[in-house]
Amino acid sequence: MKPRRWLLTGLPGCGKTTVVRRVLELLAGLRVAGFYTEEIRSQGRRLGFRAAGLSGASVVMAHEAVRSPVRVSRYGVDLEALDRLIAVELDKPSAEVDLYVIDEIGKMECHSPRFIAATRRILDSPIPLLATIAMKGEGFIAEVRARADVVLVLVTPANRDRLPAELATAIRRAAPPRGA
Repeated sequence: MKPRRWLLTGLPGCGKTTVVRRVLELLAGLRVAGFYTEEIRSQGRRLGFRAAGLSGASVVMAHEAVRSPVRVSRYGVDLEALDRLIAVELDKPSAEVDLYVIDEIGKMECHSPRFIAATRRILDSPIPLLATIAMKGEGFIAEVRARADVVLVLVTPANRDRLPAELATAIRRAAPPRGA
């Protein structure tokens, strides 16, 4: 059985999101759904995180200024905003998608029951998944990392430039033919 679920992992700042974005550039023409994350910075200081949907929607997922009972480090997590994005991106029927992208399966996202349910559904579907995942974590993060049907890919400065082409080729091979 060929792999269909690639989980990029590595130290913070190693280039996981950059690899995801470059893979997406190489896969122009595929129907993709999901999101990638971006840091929100001001004067060189990280203030929070934005989740950018592949269909164009974007939400502030976590920020120092967000007042929320859900906190990860110094950031308040806006679960309502994250759930709105999940409804648009991850709840798309698999018949309309050639590749799901989740950047990332991490502590902030795992506070959302809707995120966990959508990710489980995607992992159990026949549609390929490219995701980033925390190097360490308990609960859902550990559950996903332990699945026998995922390929963990460690992103390092030594391999991050060649990974996009390798992953794009593997994803094209794994994507089911349209209408299948």
